[in-house]
Amino acid sequence: LFILPMLCLHSHSHSLSHSFHPPLSLSKMEGKARALLFSFVLLSLSTVFSESLEYQTLTLGSLPKPQKLTWAEESETLIAPELDETTQPGSKNTFTVQLHHLDALSFNATPESLFNLRLQRDSIRVKSMTAIAAVSRNASHVRGKGVFSSSVISGLAQGSGEYFTRLGIGTPPKYSYMVLDTGSDVVWIQCSPCRKCYTQTDPVFDPTKSTSYVGLKCGTPLCRRLDSPGCNQRQMCLYQVSYGDGSFTFGEFSTETLTFRRTRVNKVAFGCGHDDEGLFIGAAGLLGLGRGKLSFPSQTGLRFGRKFSYCLVDRSASSKPSSILFGESAVSKTAMFTPLLTNPKLDTFYYIGLTGMSVGGARVRGITASLFKLDSAGNGGVIIDSGTSVTRLTRPAYIALRNAFRAGASDLKRAPDFSLFDTCFDLSGKTEVKVPTVVFHFVGADVSLPASNYLIPVDSKGSFCFAFAGTMSGLSIIGNIQQQGFRVVYDLAGSRIGFAARGCA
Repeated sequence: LFILPMLCLHSHSHSLSHSFHPPLSLSKMEGKARALLFSFVLLSLSTVFSESLEYQTLTLGSLPKPQKLTWAEESETLIAPELDETTQPGSKNTFTVQLHHLDALSFNATPESLFNLRLQRDSIRVKSMTAIAAVSRNASHVRGKGVFSSSVISGLAQGSGEYFTRLGIGTPPKYSYMVLDTGSDVVWIQCSPCRKCYTQTDPVFDPTKSTSYVGLKCGTPLCRRLDSPGCNQRQMCLYQVSYGDGSFTFGEFSTETLTFRRTRVNKVAFGCGHDDEGLFIGAAGLLGLGRGKLSFPSQTGLRFGRKFSYCLVDRSASSKPSSILFGESAVSKTAMFTPLLTNPKLDTFYYIGLTGMSVGGARVRGITASLFKLDSAGNGGVIIDSGTSVTRLTRPAYIALRNAFRAGASDLKRAPDFSLFDTCFDLSGKTEVKVPTVVFHFVGADVSLPASNYLIPVDSKGSFCFAFAGTMSGLSIIGNIQQQGFRVVYDLAGSRIGFAARGCA
């Protein structure tokens, strides 16, 4: 439409040139008209291009401040310790507990320092998970210290998960903070007597004071589920879990009762750690939520149907706690599901199929399913993880995604790179901006992200960064920043993962 007048003008001037030579001033005017028309065409085309992209509004928030810890869980149980799950109709096969971010265990820290620590933990965790996937391809298990191999090399000590809850251990229940981690399997806590223990917020659990603690004998079915169990002189089962940064926990493998609010779960196999060395954060231990046979969901499958879901609140926008739900009611009716994939070499991680991504409503060229393929040797693939913060995409996919986002956000003022982020913007002085939409295309489920799940504050000066990063390894990881606000359903029985938008209500 715009080019036609230019062609007419050109052919008209061409025919005129045979009959007479126009004055110089006319040629100048004609040149100006052409230049004006050309710039108008470019402007129109760029407007058409930008208007054809889908945008959404990002309301600018600030870095999250540590939340205050409030626990209904403990007081409820302490008021009525004799209440068992059988006294609450309908609660037998479902329960929910609060989740808090690790930042809440840091005192007198600034939002900036907490964010930087989070990125440091994240980097170590990603390296560790990538190493686990690589090691699992090359050996059936990994030799640990002495005669042990690790039953799982978990996400690392310092970053063995970003969220924790408070639960009761033993009978009567002693309350402690436990990190929840979808990237590891074994449940463990620190136990006295301590050969070597790290500092934790609550008193160390003393198994001799619990009437429900039972040490497992060597050769029992539960002991044999460990990759490479150990045995002491008293023929008691021993475990060891090693972490990517050299930290480890070692002790007796036992069964114990765990209390979640008013729900008691009996005979959970767990490690009672007497030698726990490394950079652990103030929680007493870890509740493994992985896919392996010793994880909490696998162990309690008969009772809770091997189903759980969590909703991680955007902490820069809300002060209410996140939550995790176990049992049939964990499966949201509004969730879109994608099938779980199996890595024959590694049963801990939750692999899902990612076929592509869209920015501004258009599929990103260069992001294809082949970049995320999990092969029969256990290479590549995409995992979803609660303990990784920033989504890592294999490098070619990340570059294509980043370039598409930069093109769609070209009117935003750029800012210098920050830590692992190479696409940042100076949004100081603004309260909201328009940004291109971002969508994950999983097998059978298109998950459209809220703007705050991919453009996040990184300082208090108005710098915001695109919250994805590239990785040189073949393993891509969907992190918890991108999961915020969704109820993420882990349905192991149905072998599927679900996403329910606005699922925290």
